Amino acid sequence: MHVRPAGVLAADSAALRGAGLSARKIEYLRDLAGHFDGGTVHVRNWTSMDDESIIDELVAIRGIGRWTAEMFLIFHLMRPNVLPLDDLGLLKGISQHYFSGEPVSRNEAREVGDAWAPFRSVATWYLWRSLDPRVTY
Repeated sequence: MHVRPAGVLAADSAALRGAGLSARKIEYLRDLAGHFDGGTVHVRNWTSMDDESIIDELVAIRGIGRWTAEMFLIFHLMRPNVLPLDDLGLLKGISQHYFSGEPVSRNEAREVGDAWAPFRSVATWYLWRSLDPRVTY
């Protein structure tokens, strides 16, 4: 099944609520679909745009914050150098591996993460994985 912006815009609110979406999420989803349908997000330009420009474009859409935009860059656009400083898992990983478990500020995390450039997304992923429970076979 392919979901298209026009289909989201035409969808019945009751059907969307039946799919588990709250009224607020329906508003956000329709706003997002409207931006895509109206061409106000420049999807075709994303490959040539820098990360911050894409983030700026996405956070202008209701319901999308910086963290969501950064996750989109990492997991959909496969950008290798994103450091999501609002991500609690990243902060916890940095705390455990660099600060003996002590709380870490965003500035401290940024200083640590700067050393990982140009592969900060990759380092972030490894820190996330380091927090996963140990698996024994």
